[in-house]
Amino acid sequence: MKPTLQAVADAVGVSRSTVSNAYSRPDQLSAALRDRILDAARQLGYPGPNPTARSLRRGFVGSIGVLFTSQLSYAFTDPFAVRFLAGVGGAAERHGTSMLLVPLPTAETEARRAVENAAVDGFCVYCVADESWAVEVIRDRGLPFVSTAARDDAGPDDRFVGIDESAAARSAAAHVAGLGHRRVALLADSVLPGAPAGPLTLSGVDQVPHPTTRGRLAGFADAFAEVGVDWAELILLNAPGNDRQTGAAAVAGLFDTSAPPTAVLACSDVLALGVLDALAQRPAGNRPPVSVTGFDDVPEAAAAGLTTVRQPAEEKGRIAAQLLLDPPADAAAGHVLLPTTLVVRASTGPVPRS
Repeated sequence: MKPTLQAVADAVGVSRSTVSNAYSRPDQLSAALRDRILDAARQLGYPGPNPTARSLRRGFVGSIGVLFTSQLSYAFTDPFAVRFLAGVGGAAERHGTSMLLVPLPTAETEARRAVENAAVDGFCVYCVADESWAVEVIRDRGLPFVSTAARDDAGPDDRFVGIDESAAARSAAAHVAGLGHRRVALLADSVLPGAPAGPLTLSGVDQVPHPTTRGRLAGFADAFAEVGVDWAELILLNAPGNDRQTGAAAVAGLFDTSAPPTAVLACSDVLALGVLDALAQRPAGNRPPVSVTGFDDVPEAAAAGLTTVRQPAEEKGRIAAQLLLDPPADAAAGHVLLPTTLVVRASTGPVPRS
């Protein structure tokens, strides 16, 4: 069997965290104890949590990892991800370190291996569907991390930079509800892993695993509940990917039903732009006046006249890296909540008269 961190801990008679510190935080141990741990690891054939020989000698790699659930190309094609990573990269440069992109495979076993083998000094957990397991692996490695999603199981010392997802989404939904819309569709990326594009039935928003998506859908639902529209009356749409094509595919046939929605609220701008694409492709005489909202305010949103929620993408990335590379002494200062703004444009309007 492959030797483990626990095997080394048992051989030396110390805790798992002490073994982790021997690799990632050598200043926390005496030189003698660290030598004993590394000697035991070599005898057992344990390569250490950091897979590079340089990290074993120096105690650090000089790189931070950014975890996200997608293919590597997502980092270069998604407009919000591009801006976020620009912020991370800028902060990393100023600290003289590099950045490693770590896309996570669909299979959890392979995804865990990717986190375990990444040669980094810490992680920015940027876009992970259910990040509890990733945080568990990172903790086992004894490495620091910063999350951009508010987790229910977050500890008081965990570092976080993000927005109030629910409140931000509620502002967009309240705007649409105020325009009189009651037949509404909610569109999100990968609401449930493996679900196809199109309508999806869930008994409640609590069944959505991704904390960011769950927060945004909850905000939408709360605003419509205030005007008498229950969760069961909302149309939930799933997009298997976060891009314009899947956004358009998710609403295929939606506006040809007997009671189509008069508004679509998307959890990202690219999905909302896909809805606008689908509407634009319909024949001029069969193009319903549907209000559409997005989330993020990517550059393409303004050109399309998209009503959306603006959040500071580059600032989020910059602060995430800053918290990782230069953590504040006060734990409370490691929890940063960024502002959002509802930007109203031409894609939303009053509910059409019957």
